[in-house]
Amino acid sequence: MKELTKSMEKLPLIVKLILCIPFLDIVWSVWKLLKGIISGDVLKIILGILCIIPGAAFMWILDIIWVIVCKRPFWFKD
Repeated sequence: MKELTKSMEKLPLIVKLILCIPFLDIVWSVWKLLKGIISGDVLKIILGILCIIPGAAFMWILDIIWVIVCKRPFWFKD
């Protein structure tokens, strides 16, 4: 799982932006859940699940902004 999350973080900026498009943003939501599982933080796991199910409607907007500004999708620093 660590290799998958690290490879997602190393994607070019244009690919990250494309993955922020609604319905494709599920990729970043799964990435957030995996980051929570890897860190073993229960709060991050719960927030990762919430990003997938109800958060899909608005998380793509936050992800686009964060990718443009911070070069990574919206999530807590590890």
